[in-house]
Amino acid sequence: MNQLDALKQFTTVVADTGDFKQLAQFQPQDATTNPSLILKAVQKPEYAPLLQSTVAQWKDRPMDEVIDRLLVRFGCEILATIPGRVSTEVDARLSFDTSATVTRAERIIELYQAQGIHIDRVLIKVAATWEGIKAAEKLEQRGIHTNLTLLFSFCQAVACGQARVQLISPFVGRIYDWYKKQAGASWDEAARSGANDPGVQSVTQIYNHYKHFGIATEVMGASFRNVGQITALAGCDLLTIAPELLAQLAASDAPLQPALHAEAARAMPLPAVQYDEAGFRFALNEDAMATEKLAEGIRSFAADAVKLEKLIEAA
Repeated sequence: MNQLDALKQFTTVVADTGDFKQLAQFQPQDATTNPSLILKAVQKPEYAPLLQSTVAQWKDRPMDEVIDRLLVRFGCEILATIPGRVSTEVDARLSFDTSATVTRAERIIELYQAQGIHIDRVLIKVAATWEGIKAAEKLEQRGIHTNLTLLFSFCQAVACGQARVQLISPFVGRIYDWYKKQAGASWDEAARSGANDPGVQSVTQIYNHYKHFGIATEVMGASFRNVGQITALAGCDLLTIAPELLAQLAASDAPLQPALHAEAARAMPLPAVQYDEAGFRFALNEDAMATEKLAEGIRSFAADAVKLEKLIEAA
């Protein structure tokens, strides 16, 4: 059994791509997309007709609607390939606007439903700002399930659990990137790998907290830089993995055992933690890595949304 098949025995494997033509070979349960992945996909020649036909059909509509229709078009193609759910992201420029996020999310769901897609097969991705978490809480109350992304800190995860969101995506690789950059020449790759990787440690802490306190929110590790980060989180509820790393797992026959255990987490002596808005904002502010990476991630996704708009205008 290869490592990918072994991983699927105790973790739901999710493909982190907008390139739906790559999906079938890895047989993931779910798939996630974001503005950067969709932008990357639509620039490939094989997806040009999909972009052009969507734009031609809806060119008289506002740009934000055309973008949502393009995202849903990709989502529908992905759902035709996988048995589970697809995550589709709300415009990152709405990350600090609760009501606008809710409105945009509801439209995305309506567009999916118009294509015959059941509401339970879609997760709306929202940045884990305070405003985004509050929007997700409202959406969950309306039966729309959410995936809270750009999650780098324990306080973000706690607030998401309080809001009873469906799923969170803590970003392993970007946490690792920050600490490695901060350490500079003193970074010891071997000493900070596996269970000692700061991104792995972050997800492990969140997973243990959720399982200990019976929080139903699913934990999906994301943004991996290497296979070691993935195998160190085997046993996590879900892991969303780029096609290149899925291929590496499929090519390896090294033994793989779960690293995270719900039963062990339930027995840990963990303190109860809760946040109101002021406490959340202060805790996030105290975490320099999370503050910087959240802001950087929103800026990056917003910039890619603008690039996508320009491609649509030129189509």
